Amino acid sequence: MSMTTADELPWDVESLRGDFPILASEIYGGVPLTYLDNAATTQRPRQVIEAMTTAYERQYANVHRGLHYLSELSTDLYENARDTVQRFLNARRVHEVIFTAGTTASINLVARSWGDANLRAGDEILLTEMEHHSNIVPWQQLACRTGCRVRFLPVTDGGQLVLDALDDFLTERTKLVSVVAVSNVLGTINPVSTIVRRAHQAGALVLVDAAQSVPHGTTDVQAWDADFVAFSGHKMLGPSGIGVLYGRETILESMPPFLGGGSMIRRVTLEGFEPADLPSRFEAGTPPIVPAIGLAAAADYLQQIGLENIHRYEQGLTAQAQAMISRLDGVRILGPGPDLRGGMISFVVEGIQANDLAMTLDEQGVAVRAGHHCAMPLHARLGVSASTRASFYFYNTPAEIERLGEALHKALRVLRRKP
Repeated sequence: MSMTTADELPWDVESLRGDFPILASEIYGGVPLTYLDNAATTQRPRQVIEAMTTAYERQYANVHRGLHYLSELSTDLYENARDTVQRFLNARRVHEVIFTAGTTASINLVARSWGDANLRAGDEILLTEMEHHSNIVPWQQLACRTGCRVRFLPVTDGGQLVLDALDDFLTERTKLVSVVAVSNVLGTINPVSTIVRRAHQAGALVLVDAAQSVPHGTTDVQAWDADFVAFSGHKMLGPSGIGVLYGRETILESMPPFLGGGSMIRRVTLEGFEPADLPSRFEAGTPPIVPAIGLAAAADYLQQIGLENIHRYEQGLTAQAQAMISRLDGVRILGPGPDLRGGMISFVVEGIQANDLAMTLDEQGVAVRAGHHCAMPLHARLGVSASTRASFYFYNTPAEIERLGEALHKALRVLRRKP
């Protein structure tokens, strides 16, 4: 796919940045903010903030079963948000969209509901060495409960999956493959459709952790043919506390409820209960009403810009950043080239701690992230304990990439002078 430069964009980046008040911030008494921590969380445009403010000020009540005006209005807005997400994902049916608290909650829902009901000792779950902790720990917990085994598809030194080994890992014991679409450390874009097809041929279901892919490119769950897809609102311009689990209808209908309480039941007696239909059976209690409205506003905003445009533009920023960082002495970039990665770069600098580098950049107004990025096994595989990550979004500019380069040069001079 060709990369798009700022001059070729169908939108004016500087004008678009006006939708994001926080990007005009100055910190530390006048230092301009350069926000390059988008893989951790993105900023919100006015359109999302205003949609949520309006809901709280004029439209809010608890949803479902209320017979008064505000409850019916709030219910309509909440369910319209589900319709928006269905279209955004190209899901077959609206009740395949389950609102959760985020990607982590979505994966845990599958592990607790589908996993507890279907896995036994001797069964296997296949993950990869590049997974986020949220796509490792729930399956390890499931293994402790059921006796199933968790296996890991290896990663090359260049930060790509060893797909040639996939058939060796997929056996008649494999019941689920859970894979990240885009690594939150390496930026590696994985071939989801290929992995899904081969897993299905082996008789396994597939869950896709799409937290780092949904905000940055078109997502078509039918084209992927995945059984589950999980992602978060706060990484795609929406609020925190809201996420989505997409699930194939026939599989969701076979799964028992994970949380019990209000909304997830059709009938309760002193002897037991009957669960509600989809999606309510997995949305116990008062749902994230206003966050769902904000998520829908974020999805609309992204679609107006064009997710393919976003992807191409971010590849251009990434190529610019990767070329600049690779010229620095003693720097090792983790992961593949810009044509094979999403909009982020993680790197390590010989003799300098990632935290020290991030704090020195912060003093110059450049916000990046340092640490293991909730991917300790991946860092161990690559032989490092931590890395510094710069991650980009469509509201970042080539000038900000240049500012990152200047800040890095200064930071390295400062840190290398320290005894």
